[in-house]
This record gives sequence, C-alpha cells and structure tokens, in this order.
Amino acid sequence: MARRDAWTARAQVAPAGHRLNWVGSWAAAQQVPEARNALPTPDLRDATLRQIVHLSAGGRALRVRLSNAFGVAPLHIGSAHVARPLSLAVGSIDPATDVALTFSGRHDVTIPAGAEYVSDPVTFPATALSDLAVTLYLEDPPAQQTSHPGSRETSFLAHGMRVSAVSLSQAEATEHWFFLSGVDVAQVFSASAIVILGDSITDGRGATTNGNDRWPDQLAQRLQATRATRGWGVLNLGIGGNRLLQDGLGPNALARFDRDVAGQTAASVLLVLEGINDLGTLTLEQPMPEAEHAGLVQRIIAAYAQLVRRAHGQGMRVVGATLTPDGDSGYDRRDARHRADRDAVNAWIRTPGHFDAVVDFDRVVRDPKHLEQLLPAYDSGDHLHPSPAGYGAMAAAVPLAFFIRSEAAPLADAKQRARALSINQPCTP
Repeated sequence: MARRDAWTARAQVAPAGHRLNWVGSWAAAQQVPEARNALPTPDLRDATLRQIVHLSAGGRALRVRLSNAFGVAPLHIGSAHVARPLSLAVGSIDPATDVALTFSGRHDVTIPAGAEYVSDPVTFPATALSDLAVTLYLEDPPAQQTSHPGSRETSFLAHGMRVSAVSLSQAEATEHWFFLSGVDVAQVFSASAIVILGDSITDGRGATTNGNDRWPDQLAQRLQATRATRGWGVLNLGIGGNRLLQDGLGPNALARFDRDVAGQTAASVLLVLEGINDLGTLTLEQPMPEAEHAGLVQRIIAAYAQLVRRAHGQGMRVVGATLTPDGDSGYDRRDARHRADRDAVNAWIRTPGHFDAVVDFDRVVRDPKHLEQLLPAYDSGDHLHPSPAGYGAMAAAVPLAFFIRSEAAPLADAKQRARALSINQPCTP
C-alpha cells in the first residue's frame, strides 16, 4: 500500500524552500476531425477512452488539459485518470501508478463549448521522455468532436466505466487523440517551453506509429541529453495540411495563435515551419498567373511578420525555419513556378532581422545533387515528408545554444540574435 499511497497523494505544496514552476511537456493542436477521422457517435456513449502521449520534460507533479475547443455544446467528462502505460500496443497500464484527476476538487468536469479545462495538480513522478496514459470516461457523446487526428500514437476505446482497468478488453484501436490538448509538469528549477507551429512535417507524417520519432520528439531527446537544457519542454503544435493563410485541415496558423502558441504554459520560444501547403495548394485546380504567385508570396511573408509581432508581444523569441524541398512531389509537379515561390519565401526567412534566429531545414535535408529534392535517405517516399532519418537530421540542426542563451540576458537586437544563433553558425552538440 505504501507505493500506491505515494502515487495518489495530491501535489498542493512544493518541497520546503522551493516553488513549483509549471511548464508544458506535451501538447497537441485541436481541430474538428474530418469525417473519416471522427469516431462514430454511438462509440462515445458510455465510453472509456485511453490515450497515450509522450512527454518531453519531466517533473514531480502534473496537470492535464482537456479541450472542448470546437464543441458546440458543453462536454461532460465523467472521470479522468493518469497512469504509466505498460504497453503502447494494447494500452495496458501499471495499476500501482493509476491516479484520478480532479477539477476544482471534483472527479467530473463540464467544459463549456469552445473552452479548455486544466485539472488540479497531482503528484506523479513524470520522467522526461516517458509515456503517459490519460483515460477519460464519457457518458454521452458530444454534439461535435474536438480532436487531433494525426496522433501517430494508438488510442483505445471501450464501453463502460473502465478508467482504472489494467487493460481494455475488446477495445477499438484508433490513431487519433480526442479532447486532450496538453500535459504540464512541475519542476523546482526554472523551466521554459518551445512551441513548434507547423503542418504535417511537424505533425510527423512519415514517422513511426508509437515510435516517437517526429523531429520535435528527437529535438526533445537532444535537449534532455544536455544538462543545461533539461528543463525545456517541446510542444508539437503541428496539424497535417495546415496553412498560414486559409483554413483547411484545422484553422489557419494566424487564427490559432492565441490558443496554440500564447496559451501554452511557460512558452518562451516559438519556432515556425509553415507555408508549404499555402504554396502547394495555389495551383491545385489550375495554373495561376504570375501576379497570383507574387501576391501569395507577399501574403505568406506578411503572415510570418504577424506571427513574429504577436509572439514578441507575449515576450517570446521567434525562430524561422526554411521550407523543406518538395521537388517531384504532387505540389511541385503541378506548376514549375512553385519552386521560385519557395525560393523567395526561404530567402526572406534567411534574411537577418526578420526572425530572431533561423534554422535552415532546407539545406539540412536537401539532396546536394538536386537542390529542389529531399535527399533520398531522408525521403519518406512521397518527396514531401521526411522519413524518421530526415526528421532526425532536422532535430540535430537546431542549435542548443539558443536554448541555453535564452535563459540569460537577451542579445542586443534581432539582427545580432539572428547572426549569433542561425543554423549557418556551428551548432552546439
């Protein structure tokens, strides 16, 4: 019983002489799921939903963020638990680590339409880079689901109140997350998080299911391997198919800034890797005149400038990432002018003073013999999304010096920061 008692104690007070610092350890951008990715309505009646997430930073306590951001009516969660998973393949948990979450002291919560709720903190030794099972019980299905379709993790759905069950027999497996938007952890030292705003390349298209080898995952591994950066959380706010300027798969990047960037716990750095879908969809239906290409490039650049301005207003530093090669992909084959558009956007990103720092993913993953294409070893096969090896190269290209220096006094100005922290400078291992 002693072991279980240690897990079930509530985290209300920090250790003597210490104050807990909360930081985002995991997050997922929310949207209305497409019909093919939504759960059938009857499946969410009297339903237990167990979802696995992979933490970046660790802590001695945690709190979970539940979302009804796209609901059109209040969402009632009858019960919510966290535990360490024993198997990602079947969703079993270690019962000795099972802890009930509360919300203002209650075990159930009703989340208003369009809102998010943060649980009360619970003592839970959350190890950095570990997996966490979050299990929810719903009595009735919502009128509209809030989801993150591109989980790259297996979730499990079964009927009945089974939030503490070691395993969910006869559970339906699905590779999506629902109603779950974040996990914060508490640390006794100063903590910060990097928010990565992106599309399917950040979301991890081409990554391994349950493998946690998206490039933000691999960046988290690098940060945790270095003592000076272990306090950092890495928050993946990518949405497959997302765009800067128009809604599509999820709201456009500018529209989701407040929730997905400014709303993250202890976020102090924003990295932006968005725009390839804006460029690629311009000519999906028909070729466009030169003026349309030029106008789109200018609107993309203006959107970047807006993101920088809004993030600076939140006290955040902003890293611009160049758009990766997509030669011979479906986007590239539709219109040769597309290549010139991408070059123009990347040239603006690389120009000192536009972002506080630059990570040149284009140069990292491109084929030196065919600059418009991904290196074959880094190509997942569709000539647009990198492979896990490509994602590893992207993660390795992010200078850790940026995270170390951002804890110290700011550099003199944006241009100086860009020169000092650009990927063109040697990276700190």
